[in-house]
Amino acid sequence: MDIFFSGSIRGGRDDVDLYADLIGLLEQHGTVLTEHVGTEDVEAKEREAGLTDGDIHDQDVAWLRQADAVVAEVTTPSLGVGYELGRAVAWEKPVLALYRPEGEHELSAMVRGNDAAEVTEYHSLEDVAPVLESFLRG
Repeated sequence: MDIFFSGSIRGGRDDVDLYADLIGLLEQHGTVLTEHVGTEDVEAKEREAGLTDGDIHDQDVAWLRQADAVVAEVTTPSLGVGYELGRAVAWEKPVLALYRPEGEHELSAMVRGNDAAEVTEYHSLEDVAPVLESFLRG
């Protein structure tokens, strides 16, 4: 199974360690196409590789098309994550959005109110493991 993991990059990197942990859980179920989201210096690596914004867009859209499922951590608001979720829903990909309600931002109604995306609130990584198991087997 190819899994597209989405998390904030330019919108804020406070959750990068959590992203890495979530990617570790996802790797138990398949190939995470976007494991770079869980690395601390992702933007620096993109600059070093000479990637333009257009290159990043095209690469991410190709991975999104390839993915069998999309899992997004949506606690930190991100235009890019929202864009990816919109494309995934339009392409009828299974979408799971993970949200920690104790965060400082309320979840967008465009995510929470979308019947095509499964939204799960959680408080710890231990809460997420069975949710991922169920979602990815479904």
